[in-house]
Amino acid sequence: MDYVLTTDNVTKVYGKHRAVNRVSMHVEKGAIYGFIGKNGAGKTTFMRMVAGLAAANEGNITLFGSTELEKQRKRIGTLIENAGIYANMSAKDNLEIVKRNFGITEKNAVEEVLKFVGLWESRKKKVKNFSMGMKQRLGLAIALFRNPDFLILDEPINGLDPEGIKEIRDLLLKMNHEKGITILISSHILGELSKIATHYGIIRDGELVDEFKAEELQERCARCQKLVVDNENLAVNILEEKLGITNYDVPQTNTIRVFEKLDMQEEMNRELILGGVNIRESYLAGQDLEGYFMELLGGGSND
Repeated sequence: MDYVLTTDNVTKVYGKHRAVNRVSMHVEKGAIYGFIGKNGAGKTTFMRMVAGLAAANEGNITLFGSTELEKQRKRIGTLIENAGIYANMSAKDNLEIVKRNFGITEKNAVEEVLKFVGLWESRKKKVKNFSMGMKQRLGLAIALFRNPDFLILDEPINGLDPEGIKEIRDLLLKMNHEKGITILISSHILGELSKIATHYGIIRDGELVDEFKAEELQERCARCQKLVVDNENLAVNILEEKLGITNYDVPQTNTIRVFEKLDMQEEMNRELILGGVNIRESYLAGQDLEGYFMELLGGGSND
């Protein structure tokens, strides 16, 4: 497997607080990796470490198969927290400054990137008069300036109206499909993220609790028999040995979701009870994407 980013037990500690705790992430080349977690879960801190804006206390980061991070980070574009945009200047003038700072000599570099993000017609307009969506597109233009192979984007659609969200979504897909750029993107707008993400990582209280592909997500949200029991290990053994059930998962302690033989609810319950399992809940369920994510995140409001 060709990975743009892998991390091994990356940890960041502030005082006694572990903001990021032993995170091992795998971002495949060409992926749009949706990074999901509540506020304070560690998303931004992790992204800052990968981008070189913060140092890890423990663990290792590998970019493009190399641990020479200073060199490999030149292949990364970032939009984390603040894009460093001058509000009293035009979009074109902002990018002229970026061009000089990056030492870019191509004559048409500013024109090309503004056209790509759809801001060429507004190039002379002061940024303070931009909509939020236009400002985000300008931030993406800055992130794209050095033709990166990998983009790290922290909440790029946060605060946007539906039109702005669609503009950014379409632009991200364009970057990925036309330029082959791998994208690591955090967002709390789960419905929108599900429209573009090919892979997901779930972070909770600083720990990466799961990684999976979009196809797996669809399977996990399928209709199922949900069982809440007092002993998940015993229950799983009974389901496998007595009923031949293998298509199930355990999304959290003592909760089992069975995705096959849904016409055998009574048999499942009977075998579990006979086997000494106390069933607290047993019912047919089907989840939407947000419901599944919220279960992984531990309930409560997301971000």
